[in-house]
Amino acid sequence: MTTADVHDVRDPELPGRLLTIERDALVPLLRARPDEDFALATAACPGWTVRDVLAHCSAVLIRVVESRFEKGVFSPESNDRDIAERADWPNARVVDELERGMTEAGPVIAKAGGVLDPIALGEWVHAGDVREVFGEPGAYAGDGLPYALTLLARITREKGHLPLHADLDDVDEPVRLGGVPGDRPPARYLGDAATLVRLYAGRPVRGAGYELAGASAEELNIFG
Repeated sequence: MTTADVHDVRDPELPGRLLTIERDALVPLLRARPDEDFALATAACPGWTVRDVLAHCSAVLIRVVESRFEKGVFSPESNDRDIAERADWPNARVVDELERGMTEAGPVIAKAGGVLDPIALGEWVHAGDVREVFGEPGAYAGDGLPYALTLLARITREKGHLPLHADLDDVDEPVRLGGVPGDRPPARYLGDAATLVRLYAGRPVRGAGYELAGASAEELNIFG
């Protein structure tokens, strides 16, 4: 799979593959952690603990699986309600629901025509949030990274996001993100892929070595 260019033709199975890869990495990690680790605060999601992030992720995926998209779904208020509804659950139950969602949501996302594809990317980013809190290697990287980059490139193009050409230290081919260049020339990024993901997800970069020209870090955030 190449991440060099944004493909006009959507791969409907890609979001599901990303979720499956992340499920196989994340769920065993979660099952091996003690309960107190679920109460750790997350830097990426101020005010949320690891458990809150996981409850949010599992709730979103189950909404997808069950096709429950009432008015206001995925708003901050809806997210808070989803977390509150799971407040009395054992941590293991939250992980069970997350595993189910990561297993069953892919086919539903595939049939949705692309509108739900960003959910898979968001789930993968949140897994990076959790991995970073635990001090685990590979936050915003790992085996799912090529799929995440391909999905990020297509989503930013469809959103008409600012054009950017990324030369990545750890990926053989350049990645082109965002819309078709217009009056504004493409921005340029030099650095590693995980830091690029952090920038687009609005996550702290913590002094990582990278170069960004022609755009500010704030302009890249697609979730803010």
